Amino acid sequence: MKVLITGTSKGIGKAIAEKFLSRGHEVIGMDILPATIEAPNYSHIKTDIFSGELPEIAGVEILVNNAGVQDSGRDIDVNLKGTIRVSEKYAFQDKIKSVLFIASSSARTGAEFPEYAASKGGMVAYMKNAALRVAKYGATANSLSPGGVKTALNERVMSNPVLWGKIMDETLLPKWAEPQEIAEWAYFVTVVNRSMTAQDLLIDNGEDAKANFIW
Repeated sequence: MKVLITGTSKGIGKAIAEKFLSRGHEVIGMDILPATIEAPNYSHIKTDIFSGELPEIAGVEILVNNAGVQDSGRDIDVNLKGTIRVSEKYAFQDKIKSVLFIASSSARTGAEFPEYAASKGGMVAYMKNAALRVAKYGATANSLSPGGVKTALNERVMSNPVLWGKIMDETLLPKWAEPQEIAEWAYFVTVVNRSMTAQDLLIDNGEDAKANFIW
């Protein structure tokens, strides 16, 4: 299938692209950074999803909206407006089979940088709107809301033993997800799944469920 993924130069987006490539799909990556993947079935478009040119790409079958920034001053523009811009350009056409949004657990909890949490919450709301609109093509639209993921974006807390200890105390399973695990979820939701749509899946090692019973 023809798969368009934003934010493929590093982190979760790169892992998702590599997962699809390993299964023989044609992958088109889109990132503000240069390509970091070299594969026969991979092509790369260097652009800003909010303000850059979005080229014509015919017949996108799977769209994964992953590109994002954090505490940048541009979180709303890139994470929300840029994602909407990409989706409106490529998702609503008769070849589409699935649209996936990589949101965040902060969309539910609000426990992160204000504009980042707002941008991801808006993304989940937009996902539901997209699901209503792609249904006529027989397509699904869903979102994944990861909690902590071991990427370079989170190096500041991952490398600080004190902060890392506090983070681990906030989860039922004292760990964070690897990017490759999120990629497995992305593949399942877009390729294997054909019946779930308009849903947000929380993948946070139990952080949202953490509760301390005091007696």
